[in-house]
Amino acid sequence: MTQLLKESFSISRIYETDSGDQVVPLLRKYRIDVIVLDISLPGKDGMIVLSEVKREFPKLPVLLLSIQPESQYAARAFRLGAAGCLNKAAAPEELVNAVRCVLKGETYINEVTSSVLLNTVRTPDLRAPHLALSERETQVMLMIASGKTLSEIALELNLSVKTVSTYRSRLLEKMNLRNNSQLTHYVYKNRLMGL
Repeated sequence: MTQLLKESFSISRIYETDSGDQVVPLLRKYRIDVIVLDISLPGKDGMIVLSEVKREFPKLPVLLLSIQPESQYAARAFRLGAAGCLNKAAAPEELVNAVRCVLKGETYINEVTSSVLLNTVRTPDLRAPHLALSERETQVMLMIASGKTLSEIALELNLSVKTVSTYRSRLLEKMNLRNNSQLTHYVYKNRLMGL
């Protein structure tokens, strides 16, 4: 991908990171025009990275990549401020077109993503329970399902354990679940870990 972008845009520098934890520090250090962000990052979930980037650099366009189908993450990604979403299996030309689009300040939506977003709007009452969660509740849900303790979640999200516990209680109530085991089962059954 790096070579493709260098050739397509005459880019002098492309910065890459090995971990989601390195993205925001990299943005603070260098002037960057666009981020191509993988949702599945070691160290920190890509959606958490996206929300952190948009909080600190709201005008910076972020194109999200995932091996998951767009139906599993597009609506959430756009709510968080993504400028576009693209499946990793897309043709190289589509990646180049998507980057061009978001660099111009536009939103990149392909046919699949358009259909997903339209269905989300058309059938709000048929939505899955997790779609009613706030962004922070979704983050806590995914972190619990990944096996993290409330203390670990609090540390990573820079919140108190009590606040994380409150988010946990709220999300369990909204989803009509009783415990972490049911929550984890729901997350894996609905393939939400790549969100």
